[in-house]
Amino acid sequence: MNEKIKKVLEIWHKHFDKEENQYSEYESSDIEYFVGCMIYNHLSFSKALSTLKTMDLSYDFLSSCSGEYDEIKEIIESISFEDELSALEFLQNYIDESRAKYNVDELYLLNRLHKHIDDMAKRYRGELEEQDIDFAKVGTTYVNPLLR
Repeated sequence: MNEKIKKVLEIWHKHFDKEENQYSEYESSDIEYFVGCMIYNHLSFSKALSTLKTMDLSYDFLSSCSGEYDEIKEIIESISFEDELSALEFLQNYIDESRAKYNVDELYLLNRLHKHIDDMAKRYRGELEEQDIDFAKVGTTYVNPLLR
């Protein structure tokens, strides 16, 4: 894993190891997920869906980060690549290495990020057409099994 990213993860894992810094529903894999989102936002992929040019970080996470956020943002912003394919490969490797650290129950957010980045990689390879996500439709297709 990239040394800068290792430093970022070390800073935030150390911060969130203290229970008083954790938010409700905190999972240690959240850190890798949110770092992945920050990397994604920083790299600004041209093949990202128009509805997902950036990914918002959760308020709970941000409000629990304390002063470390500015330091981490600076480290991530110092990462650069010659082209988008190298950046994409970097992000895919980061996500794969992060997913390998956790069990299935801890991978919900990382798996969502992995799926999005994998679909974006398919668009780069010409295997998938770009399409917008209809968030209103997505919200109406879920049926709570308890309400059936």
